[in-house]
This record gives sequence, structure tokens and C-alpha cells, in this order.
Amino acid sequence: MASTRKRLSVTEFDFDEVKDNLKLFMRNQTEFKDYDFEGSGLSALLDVLAYNTHYLGFNANMMANEMFLDSSQLRSSVVSHAKTLGYTTRSATAAKATVDVSLNTSNTSATMPAGTVFTSSVGDTSYQFVTIQSVTALLQGSIIPFDNVIIYEGSYVSSRYTVDVQNVEQRFLINDDRVDTTTLTVRVQNSLSDSTLTTYTLATDISGLTSTSNVYFLQEVEDGKYEIYFGDGILGSLVEDGNIVIMNYVVTNKGAANSAAVFTSSSAIDTVNSVNVRLVSPAAGGAEPESIESIKYNAPLDYASQGRCVTTEDYKTYVKQLFANTQSVSVWGGEDGSFSNVTGASDIAEYGKIFISVKSITGLNLNETQKAQLVSQLSQYTVASLTPVIVDPSVLNLIISVNFKFDSNATTKSAGALESIVLSTITNYNNDYLKVFNSVFRHSQFTSLIDASDTSILNNVTTIALGSFYTPDTSGTYSFTVNFGNQLYHPHDAHNSTSGGIIASTGFYIQDNTNEMFFDEDGSGNLRIYYLDSGARTYYDLLAGTVNYINGLVSVNPIYITNVSNVDDNISTAIRLTASPASVDIVSTRNQIVEIDIVNTSVTGRQDTIAVSSGGGSTNYVTTSNYVAPSSY
Repeated sequence: MASTRKRLSVTEFDFDEVKDNLKLFMRNQTEFKDYDFEGSGLSALLDVLAYNTHYLGFNANMMANEMFLDSSQLRSSVVSHAKTLGYTTRSATAAKATVDVSLNTSNTSATMPAGTVFTSSVGDTSYQFVTIQSVTALLQGSIIPFDNVIIYEGSYVSSRYTVDVQNVEQRFLINDDRVDTTTLTVRVQNSLSDSTLTTYTLATDISGLTSTSNVYFLQEVEDGKYEIYFGDGILGSLVEDGNIVIMNYVVTNKGAANSAAVFTSSSAIDTVNSVNVRLVSPAAGGAEPESIESIKYNAPLDYASQGRCVTTEDYKTYVKQLFANTQSVSVWGGEDGSFSNVTGASDIAEYGKIFISVKSITGLNLNETQKAQLVSQLSQYTVASLTPVIVDPSVLNLIISVNFKFDSNATTKSAGALESIVLSTITNYNNDYLKVFNSVFRHSQFTSLIDASDTSILNNVTTIALGSFYTPDTSGTYSFTVNFGNQLYHPHDAHNSTSGGIIASTGFYIQDNTNEMFFDEDGSGNLRIYYLDSGARTYYDLLAGTVNYINGLVSVNPIYITNVSNVDDNISTAIRLTASPASVDIVSTRNQIVEIDIVNTSVTGRQDTIAVSSGGGSTNYVTTSNYVAPSSY
């Protein structure tokens, strides 16, 4: 035992424990047997030793953490680990808009140079947009048109470096951490006396590189900046002494100019002052640089995909890289189902296609320009037999009714205060568990969280209705399908027929009729259209479509809808259909996103009479049911 006590314990790193170990070690030495460590000068020396040990232990622990991608905390470490996996971190991205530009002139042709400036504003703030390519167009009639011009928010910047092979520390840095590297162009001029320019492209796959490949490599370096470097003469051509490296790129305000929609030319284009600018698609896509969490998630997946898209996970990885504002992605192969604008996602196989649905952090769907650009960017990774198809997300709303009982003896809060707490719990559940693809609303989990919202809440009864919006084409007669994606409640034939079955809708108007119309169903699979006459339902069409209870499909026969009523007291272009689900657990499939409709969710708290009654008593508890009586909301 004495021998053991003479050994120094090295298992602790806390300062006090280290110091106690040092004291214990020295007390067991014969030289310091009766020494007073607390009141001596040696105590100060022990403090120094303990601090030194503590610092060394802390630094060793931090260093060990930074050695692995999963545990790294410093961005520089995460970026370095990602680089070893062949992953290039995404820079900030500029908001991009598409415009048609026309010059009113009699000139036979005109050139719009790279760096041409347009201006717009979001709120009270003005922003500059620029082109990054020179475009030449010819006279057509009395104008020179430049169609589908992509403009980027930010400043068009040029940097130059003269290659000095004697300077071993020379680097080609982009000295702004707000650069959008997707706009970067790299050219190499032979020398000051020889203006011949060679364009270099970004290397994404070294397997096809030779000693003469004119490529550059890109990497993130310190302070979030980026650096380019060139080949070594074996993999990629080597730049020579005296060459001039010219880099052009956009420095951006990231997402600040998203949604800009009105653009004007700030100066003449090729000496023409009469310039008209027409919007094709508003500004979108501006975003912050890739976060540490995103790098940790995507780098291993990118390495696993090996530069090609074959599996659905490969597509998810590359979509997140290529579209910076991605919040969530759903991908399914044509062998698992298909998609059409009329019926939405279905189980019908469509081989040779891969369907991709993207939810943006801005909440907006991708516009047609963004969809086309994403498909084009994916083409370099996609195997030849597959065609990517970008589809919009479909939101399935949960309209929830919560009735809870509380013990007034266990709280000083009012029923209204408790209702606010429960509503906050519902909102947090919505943000934490839903609002992304492949999410599941679990009824038992949800009700348990409501019960746990406050210690005074005794129980709750929660019922659910499904809501889905459809935007009709008001220019003619069309059929459409609303897919709830979940089995609908249908206990027997003709269920609730006299009160409208399990389907309800907001109002709409049809051609050659001035009545506000609504949908319901007869409990036997037939969709109906009715209007209200003195509060009573008067049916206009008893066979307006069908209801497939098993698949959750509501199909509407051809109908000419001319206008849509307000929804939730707000002007709307869409009709909301509601339905009662067969199960209280709701799942999202394919391009569907489940989220709670907070506006129409109701929360009611009542004092529990049994809990406050000394002799027991009765109370009116709501019975649990999957069925929610339909209404037009």
C-alpha cells in the first residue's frame, strides 16, 4: 500500500484534483513527511505545477478532438479533414435573377460586357447586380435583345498575380470571404509583353487529367477565404515564371438581396442609353457559406459517392452542394413511383427518371430557372440512363384540436396562460420534428409532450384533420387530384353522408354560376359540389369526382373554376381541402412535407372538477376518436 501511495496519480485533469494528487504524492515521501503544504511557499509551486498539468491536459484533449472530422470544433480543422476526403466547401452564394434586356438602337449589334451593372432594392436598401459573361446580340427590328441574362448580386472584382517561381511562399488568394466561387473565372496571360489568354477550368475529377490539362484547384484557407492553385505538370499544366494569373469573381452580400424583382440599368450598354429590363425570375439563391455542421455531414457522403450520382443518397448529397439554400431534400427513383402535375406523386413506376424535391430555407419553391440550372449541374454526375426531374414540395397541414384538463390546486396559472404554454409546445414540436421530408407525426409522442408542458396538466384529448391546398388554373376547364398521402377515415358505406362525409373545402366560384361553391362527399366515394341557400346545403353536382379512402386521393372531374374565396380571412389563389385521417399517426411520403397549421389549431384548457372535488364527482371528458367532423374552416 505504501508503495502505491508513493506513485503519482495521473488520471485526473481537473486543477483541484491534480493539486491534491501532488500533495498526496509529496506527503508520502519521507523528505516531506511532516511538512505543512497549505501554509508554505511550496503550495504556490504546487499551484503552478497543477495549472501547468491542467493546461497540458486541456490542450492535449483539444488537439485530439481536432484530429478527427466528427469531433473537430475549429472550422480550419473541419475544412482540412474535408479536403482529405476530396470535398471542397461551399462558399457564400450570390442572389441570382434572370432578366431580358433590350437596347433601343439602330446599331447592327451590341456587346454586353461582363461586369455590366443593374440595380434593384429590397425594402429601403439598394443592391447592385452584375453580369459575369460578355454577350453579343444582333439587331432585331428596332431593338437588340439579350434574352435570359443571369445577373448576380454583388461587385464584380478582378485580381491579378504575376507568377514568381522563386517565391516558394507565393499564393493565389481571393482576399474576401464573401466571394461566390461559382462565379469565379481564371485566366492565365502569357506575360506582360504577350497578352495571349488561356482560360482554366475548375478540376473536379483528376482521373482524366494530363500534364497539359488547363485546370485549377480550389480550397478554403484561413479566415474563410479561398485560394486557387495549379497543377504540377503531371496532373494539370504547370504555370510558368512571368505568367499573369487573372481572377474575376463576384463579392456578394449573400442572402440580403433575395426576392429583388425590379431591375434597372445603371449606365449605358455599348454606348446605348435606352435600355429596357424585363424580369424573368426574381432574385433567389443567396446564402451564407457552408456551415461546419453541413461540412461534417456532407464530406463523408461526397467521398462515398465518388463523384457520381447513382443512389438516392448520392443525389441528396450533390443537391445540397449545388443549391445552397437547401433545407431538406427528398429523392426517389422511378422504380418506386412517379410524379405528374395533375395527380402529384403516385406509385406508378416511371423507369429512367429520378425525382428530386427540394425544400428551400427561404420557404419558396425553386423557380423554373433554378430547376433548369440544378438539372444542368447534376448532369456531370448523373449516369447516362437517368434523367433528373425537379418537383415542388407538397405541404400536408395538420389542423389540430387539443382539449386538456388541469389541476387548479397545482398551479397559480390561469387557463389562458396554460393554453399559451401548450401552444408554445405545439409550435416547438412543429419546428423540431416536422416541416421536413420523411417526417412522421406521432400522436402518442405529441400528446405526451402536451401533458409535460406544465405539472398541473392532467391529460389531453387531441384530434387531427388533414389540410391540403390546390391552386386551380382559372383560364379553363381542368381536372385535378389532391393527394393526402394517408388513409382516410371510412368506417362504413354512406358514413356521415347528410353532413358532408369526411371532406370539406374553402369556397370557390365556377363558370356561369354566381353561388360560392364547396366540396364534400357522400361517404361512398363520390365527391360532391354544393352551395348554401339560407344556410342549407344545395347540391350542384353529386358526381363531381371520387374519393379513394385507402390511398388518400381526392380526384376532381373537369371543372372551370373562375375564382377562389378568401382563406382564413386572407386573399388566396388556392382552395383548401380538409379530410379526416384513418390514423392519428401521420406520415409524409416522397415530396410531401407534414407541418402543423398553427393558425387553425385550437387549444382549450378546462379545470378538472374531479381533482378539485373532495368527494369525487363527474366531469365531461371528451372521448377519443380519429374522426373529425368536417367544416369549411
